[in-house]
Amino acid sequence: MNIVDKITACRLCDNHLPLGARPVIQFSPVAKILISGQAPSLKVHETGRLFNDQSGETLRSWLGVNEMQFYDPSMFAIVPMAFCYPGKGKSGDLPPPKICAQTWQPSLKSLLYDVKLHILVGQYSQRYFCKSFKSVTYQVSQWESTLPHSIALPHPSPRNQPWQTKNPWFKKELIPELQVQIKKLINS
Repeated sequence: MNIVDKITACRLCDNHLPLGARPVIQFSPVAKILISGQAPSLKVHETGRLFNDQSGETLRSWLGVNEMQFYDPSMFAIVPMAFCYPGKGKSGDLPPPKICAQTWQPSLKSLLYDVKLHILVGQYSQRYFCKSFKSVTYQVSQWESTLPHSIALPHPSPRNQPWQTKNPWFKKELIPELQVQIKKLINS
C-alpha cells in the first residue's frame, strides 16, 4: 500500500471529527510545487477535491494558474496539515488536529524529490515548517529572502481581505513575483 492509499484509509481522528474522516490529498513524488495548507473545508469534504471553494479560486488567482494546471499532481502536490475537515469554530473552521501532521508530514516530505517551490498557506503550515515563526505577516513579508525555494502566503479565505488591505505590498510586489516563479516552473 502506497502512502496516498494509507492516508486516504486513515481513520485516526474519525471519532473526533463532526463528519467523520474523509482524508483528501493530491500527491505525486514528481511534483515541482508543494502546497502545504491547513485542512479541507466543508466543501472539500463534500467533493473530495482540495481548494474546491472560494479560497481555492483566490489561491489559483494568486498563483496565476488555471484549474487544469492546479489539479495536475505532477505539477502541484497539495498536502494539508490535516487531511480531513476539522469542523466549524467560532470564527471559521477549527484548527487541523496536530496528530495528522505528526503522523504523515515527515514521510510525505521525504518522498517529494523534485519540489522546487514550497508554498506555505496560512499559519498552521507556517508554524509547522518555519522554525522562527512569529506571525503570518512576518512570514509572508520574508518572501524576497525565501524565493525561489519557498514562500509563505496568508490563507486565501475571504476573511483575510482586511489583512490584504493593510498589506498592499502583498498584491503589488509579492503576487507578481510569485506568478513569475510559478510560470517558470510550469514551463520548465
